[in-house]
Amino acid sequence: MDMETLGTILFMIVIGAVIGGFTNHLAIKMLFRPYHPVYIGKWRLPFTPGIIPKRRDELASQLGIMVVNHLLTPESIQKKFMNDTFQKEMTKLAQRELDKLLSSEESISEVLERLGFQDGRQQIEGEMDSFLERKYDQLMEKYRHQPIKTILSVELIEKLDSKIPEISGYILQKGVDYFNSIEGEFRIERMVDDFVKGRSGMLGNMLQMVLGNVNLTGMIQKELIKFLSNEGTKDLVATLLRKEWEKILDWQAEQLEEQFGREQLLQTAKKVVGKIIRMDQVLSTPISTLASSYRERLVEQMAPQVVQLFGSWLAGRIEDLMERLHLADVVREQVETFSVERIEEMVLLITSRELKMITYLGALLGGSIGLLQGIFVLVMG
Repeated sequence: MDMETLGTILFMIVIGAVIGGFTNHLAIKMLFRPYHPVYIGKWRLPFTPGIIPKRRDELASQLGIMVVNHLLTPESIQKKFMNDTFQKEMTKLAQRELDKLLSSEESISEVLERLGFQDGRQQIEGEMDSFLERKYDQLMEKYRHQPIKTILSVELIEKLDSKIPEISGYILQKGVDYFNSIEGEFRIERMVDDFVKGRSGMLGNMLQMVLGNVNLTGMIQKELIKFLSNEGTKDLVATLLRKEWEKILDWQAEQLEEQFGREQLLQTAKKVVGKIIRMDQVLSTPISTLASSYRERLVEQMAPQVVQLFGSWLAGRIEDLMERLHLADVVREQVETFSVERIEEMVLLITSRELKMITYLGALLGGSIGLLQGIFVLVMG
C-alpha cells in the first residue's frame, strides 16, 4: 500500500468522522433549536422551531402524567411515610421543634400577636364560650329526660353533699353579719314600729304600757343573732338544705333548665370555668413556665405518638389528597411556564455526558464507514 492510498483512506476516515459527529451534534441541537419558527416570506422553514419547542405543551402534559403515574404514586408516598427511618427522622424533628416551643420565654399572647392575632384573648374566650354552649346543648339533648342524680358521678354528689354544713354555716354567718350591721338594725327597728303601729286599740295600748321605754329593737337584734349563731339552727338549716338538694337530684335535666333558664345556667358555667382558667393570667405567662411540669412527657411521649398518628392518617388519605392537588396539572402548568432555554439547560445539565457520547459515537461510526469505504475502494481498484 503506497502513501497516496493510505492518505486517501485516512482522508475518508476523517471526513466520515466529521460528518458523523456533526450530524449527531446537529440532530441534538435541533431538538431545541431554533426556539421559534423561521420564515422566508410566508414560507416556514422545515424543522423550525425545534422538536421540543414545537411540542412543549404535549411534553408538559406527558411529564405531568408520568410524574403522577410513575414517580409520585400514592403507593410510593405511603411507603415513604410508613418507612421506619422516615418516621424516626420526623419524630426527631417534631421533638426538636416541640422542645424549642416549650422552652420559649414568650407568652401565649405574644405568640398570638406574632402570628397576627391582635385580639387573641377575645378570640380564645369567644371560642371557649362557643365550646361551652355546644357542649351544654349536646349534654342537655342527651340527658334531658334523665334525673340529675343519674348524670352526676357518685363522687361529685358525695362531695357536694359534704359541703351542705359548710353552706349552712356560711348562710347563717351572712345573716349574723347583716343583723349586726346598721342596715340590719334599722330593718329590725322599722319592723318593730310597723308591728306596734299595726296593733291599734286596747292591744296597742297594752303593748306600749308593758314595753314602755324598753329598747325592743336591741332585744330582738340580740335574740336573732343568738338564734342564728346556735348550732341547732345550723343543723336545722343544713337539714332543710339537704332535703331540697335531694329534691333537686330527683329533677330531670329539663326541669333544671326550666327552673333557672338556659342562659342563666350557661352564664354560671362560664363564670365557673373563668374562675378555674384565669385566661388573662394564662395568656401572659411564659410558655416555658406553663409547660414546665409537662415538658419532658410532651416531648418524649406525645411527639412520637402524634407523628405516628399523623403519618398513618396521611398515608391512608394520600390518594384522595393527590387527587385534590391535581399534581398532573401542577406539573403541566409549571413546565408550560418554563422558557425553552431553561428546558434546554435542564436537559443538557442532566444528559450532557450522554449527549456528548452520542456525538462521539456518530464520529466513530462515520470514521468506521469512511474506513470501510477506503478498503472497498482499495479492493475494487
